[in-house]
Parts: sequence; structure tokens; C-alpha cells
Amino acid sequence: MSQIIFLVLIIVAFGLLGYSFSRVFKVMKQLKPFKIKEIGKRFIKMFDVAIAQTKIMKRPVVGLMHALVFWGFIVILIGSLEMIIDGLAGTERILGALGVIYDVIIAGGDIFAMIIAVFVLIFILRRTIFKVTRFEGKEMIKKTHIDALVALSLIFILMITLLGMNAFYSLWITKTGVTLVGYYPIGEKIAELFGNINENQAHFWYKFNWWFHITVIFLFANILPYSKHFHVFMSVPNVFLSRLEPLGKLDTMEDVKKEVKSIMNPETAFVTDGSEPTEIARFGVLDAQDVNWKNYLDSLSCTQCGRCTSVCPANITGKQLSPRKIMMDLRMRMKQKTSHLLKGEKNFEDGKFLIGNFTTEEELWACTTCNACAYECPISINQPNLIIEMRRYLVMEKSSAPAGLITAFQNIENNGAPWQFNFEDRLLCTDNLELKGEKICVPTMAELQSQGKEAEYLFWIGSAGSFDDRYKKVTQSFVKILHYLNINYAVLGKEESDSGDIARRAGNEMLFQMQAFNNIETFNRYNVKKIITCDPHDFNTLKNEYPDFGGNYEVIHHTVFLKDLIEKEKLKLNGKMFFNKTVTYHDPCYLGRINGEVKAPRAILKSLNVNLKEMRRYGKNSLCCGAGGGQMFKEAEKGNKEVFIERTEEALELNPEIIVTACPFCMTMMTDGIKYKNKEESIKNYDIAELISLDLEL
Repeated sequence: MSQIIFLVLIIVAFGLLGYSFSRVFKVMKQLKPFKIKEIGKRFIKMFDVAIAQTKIMKRPVVGLMHALVFWGFIVILIGSLEMIIDGLAGTERILGALGVIYDVIIAGGDIFAMIIAVFVLIFILRRTIFKVTRFEGKEMIKKTHIDALVALSLIFILMITLLGMNAFYSLWITKTGVTLVGYYPIGEKIAELFGNINENQAHFWYKFNWWFHITVIFLFANILPYSKHFHVFMSVPNVFLSRLEPLGKLDTMEDVKKEVKSIMNPETAFVTDGSEPTEIARFGVLDAQDVNWKNYLDSLSCTQCGRCTSVCPANITGKQLSPRKIMMDLRMRMKQKTSHLLKGEKNFEDGKFLIGNFTTEEELWACTTCNACAYECPISINQPNLIIEMRRYLVMEKSSAPAGLITAFQNIENNGAPWQFNFEDRLLCTDNLELKGEKICVPTMAELQSQGKEAEYLFWIGSAGSFDDRYKKVTQSFVKILHYLNINYAVLGKEESDSGDIARRAGNEMLFQMQAFNNIETFNRYNVKKIITCDPHDFNTLKNEYPDFGGNYEVIHHTVFLKDLIEKEKLKLNGKMFFNKTVTYHDPCYLGRINGEVKAPRAILKSLNVNLKEMRRYGKNSLCCGAGGGQMFKEAEKGNKEVFIERTEEALELNPEIIVTACPFCMTMMTDGIKYKNKEESIKNYDIAELISLDLEL
């Protein structure tokens, strides 16, 4: 009879669970595709991030607690599988035939049950008594807190019933005089507390805990798909399917690519293969049905832990944006549309949209695309990807963007730069440059080609390096270094046009692609192989995004280029100008966190013999300056303070004499921050290239 009851229980439990999963998979089929490539690399990442829990360990104490809970569940799962076999077959501890291996597994589960029970109590206290800040927020309504507490309570019950089952099993077996199967270090200690009960009572309580435990497992499994704890099922596959490319690489819109190609090559615009023309899909994301199925999986996998929001520079400074809310909004909206998507009613309208009714435009435009949220997420959710997709809708479908960005778009279209400067003036920044009393003539690619020569390196100056008054000095310093070292380089001069980074991150994919195709055509005309740039944003775009359009080059950031020359002893620094000066270095997001380069700038600073002090948030965990994602060209959203002020204050805590960076946007923000704090007389702000130029007295 017990086997029949258990069979019915399993059929009901797995039937309901299968129904829940089938609904998820059916909805996914209605969404945009997501390509899965490089399976081997994905397995490596899955074991690193999901199994080894490396990302969650960034916060060592709490991270280790969560990791132990995860690892404990994996061990306990083996015991749960044994329970299912025993329940169906009417056996008792059937895997005991494994001998010592079984003893290790069961002992591990016994110990982990105690550890998890204690940690779950701590997690409950953190939510109810200590009120950890990152568990709060406008999106964290009462229902979400109840959801978390219910799930944690069920986990606690599971662990207590497992310990009870082990304790009374060992007590029952001991009283019967039969050899105990398995090893229960915690269970046997608990059993000692109930040594006065008889064999039948021990057997009753063993079976009571057995049935209670397995029933709660089935109940918990069926609650999960409708709970924030769905990540118990979804987190590992979500990590497996997470992006392998650098965080800053955005997906290319293929529909836009076709349109741009037809614009640039009108003769091919009307060439068809004879098939019926397909309707062009909506650009970007307006509503839930516009996302790809991986975005939906991200929303189902989100644990709502708040780690993403806790590192978001916009949220830190009081703005409306919360990366956690972005994922919660998508899941909530998808829940409303699920029944219609299951019926195939993909275009069903109810007067509500993801943008507007759930996520506001103010939230979307507050993002700096620094990717701190994606870098922090323990299960590799990519929140900026969804934000950019919604920006793409606003810009390309609705023609809606902050006024400053619209002006920047127009300037890029007309002048090849986000500022209203003539492209003919791009090289004015290098006029009247001298090195050791001799005038510097900056070579252009066109001049070298006319002489039958080629440059080894293209120095990509970038829009900021050409037109921003402060960053022109960095361009000048780097040019002096190139001439001092007799580097075979050239620039494009008036043929250089904006990389399109700003346009792309602000949602104007079409403008970005037109810039990309035009620049690549120029590069190829001069047979460019290697590119050096001082701008991390252009570095990221040229290196990671241009290959999607046929532009494959070796792209080098100037800090890496200079560090390599120092290591090869081709560049020998004096190390006197800034000897023992107190310096702090601000890591640009698009160099450090997004492209992983944090060592080169510090190696150079070490060679300059400075006294380097690190800010609280540095390296890949650095706080954004606030200028990325188009923020440089628009008014900031309302908040408690500007992001650049927050970052400047963090730097000033160290009482530095110099704040160093390696990015034009960061340079502007940190300079403004120093001025805002009235520290321009006592604190200087330099780029790495400027420090070297000054050290060499160029």
C-alpha cells in the first residue's frame, strides 16, 4: 500500500512539475531565438561559476554560506534519489551496497543538513531582523519578501526532517540489533537525545520524517516555478547559456545590418532570391514578446538577491534604476502574457507594455552601461543587454531620446563626431607640437600610401582625443611618446570618424552600423592590421564589435602598449618626476571590468615610482565615473548626487596628490569632480600617457 501511495504521489508531483516546465518551454518557443555556440567553453564556465560558485565568493562570508548551501543540496540530492527508489521498490537504503562511498555520501548529507539549517536561519534573520539594505527597494514589495521567507522556511523544514529521519533511522536500527547502513555523524548525536524510546516508536518517527521530508520535497519543487527561488532549477543552465564574449560587446541587430548594407550599396537593395519579402520585426524591445528566450530565462533565474542593484552607480546615487527591477519587471510582464503566448497570440495587446507600465524611460536612460551589475550577478544575468534593447526601441521605433543624445546623433551623422566640429579639424590638436625643440609632423595614412609606404600601427585618436579640450593634451602626450620611440605609426586625420560607441549604447543601432561599415572600409583601404587607441570605449568597440561587420584588427589600448614597451626595455622611464607622490588610479569600466585590463596601468605606475593607494572600489570592481552609455552627452536623471561626485569623494578619502585614469570620459568626470570639490589647486588629474610624457620631460 505504501508503494502505491508513493507512486501516486510521484505521478502527481512530477506531472505538475512537468506541466509547469512545459509552459515555460512553450513560451520560450514564441520568443526571439538565441544562438548557442562553443559548447566546450560553456561547460567550463558552468563548472567555474555555477558549480565552483566563484562569482558569489566575491563576498567571502555570505558567499561561502551560499556556496555551502548549494554544495550541500547537490550531496543531499543523491539521498533524495535513493528515497525515490526505496519508495517505489519497497526497499530500505538500497544504495548501501556502495559501501564506503555510500558512507561518505550519507555522512556528507547529514553534516550539510545541519550546516544548511543553521545558515537558513541566518538568512531568515538577515531578512527579518537585520534588514540588509540590498534586500530592500521599491520593487521588493511585501509579496516578494513573503515568497523568500516561505522558500527559506521550506528549506529549513527539509533539513530538520532529514536530520530527524537520519537520527531515528540510526536509533531504530541500533535497537533492532541489525548492522547500520551508512554513517550519520550528526544523526547519531541527535539519536542519543531520544535513547529512552522503544524500537516501534523509533521506527514510527523515522517513517514520519521520511514521508514528511519527501512530501515537502515534492511540494517545494512545484512551488519553485512560481517563486523567486526558481533559480534552484534555472541557475545552472542559465550560467551554461550565459555570454562568453566580453561584457561590453552588444549583440548585432541583423535586420538593421541588412538595411544598412542596402543603403550603402543601393545596387544590391533590390536583388532578391525570389522568395516573398518577410515583415521586418520590431526594432528593440517594447513588450515581453519582443525579447529573446535567453532574456526570459534570465528573468526566471533571477534570485532577487540585489547584488546587481547594490553596485549600480545610478542606484547608489539615488536614481530610479535598479537592475534587479529590470529583470523582475520582465518576469512580471511575461506572467501576464503567458496564457496568450501559449495560445500563439504573440501580438495580443492589452493596452500595457513593458516600457511605460513596468519599466520607465527614466530608468532606462539612467544606465551608464558600466556592466557592474552583470559582472556582480552570481548566475551571470546580463541586465544591460535588455536595457539596451529597450533603448533601441525608444530610439529607432519611437524616435525618443534625451535632447543631448539626439544632438549627439545629429553631429555624428553630419560631422563624424558627437560634438559640432568640422571633420577637417580633427588634426588641429597636434598642430605646433614639438619634441626636444623639433616640430612634430604627424603622418597620415593617406600620405604614407601616396609614398608607397604602410604604417605598422594606426593611432586611432577618437572624437574626444581630437575635440575635447582636456583630452587633446593626452593625444599630444601620446604622440610625443610615439615620436620619441620612433614608432612606425600614422593617423587617419580628417578621414577618421566616430567609432559609433555612443550611438550604439544609446540605442541608435543604425547610426552605429553605418559608422562601423564606413570606418572598416577606410581601415581596409589602408590595409590596417594594428590599432592603438587611448579611448577604452573605442577600444572595446573596435576590438569586440567591429568583427561582426568584417573588421578584424589587433586593437591595443595605450596602457598595454606602453607597459609592453617598458617591459621590453624599449621605453626607459626616469622614475623621478612623480617619485613617492601619493597617487590613486581610477579604472575605466570599459578597460578594467569589461575587457579585464587592470594590470597594465598599475605596472606603469609602479615603474614611475609613485605611492599608489587603491580606492575602496577598484580594478574590476571599480565604481563607474558616470559618463558611459551616452551619459556624457545628456543631463543626468534625478538622484541624491551625481555619479562622478560619488567617485571623486571616494578618491579624495585617500588624500591623493594625483588622480590618474586612462579614458577621456573618466578624465572629464574626474576633472569636474575635483573642481566641484574645490580641489583643483591641490590635486591634479592625469592620464597615464601624460605621466610618462612628463617623466621623460618630453
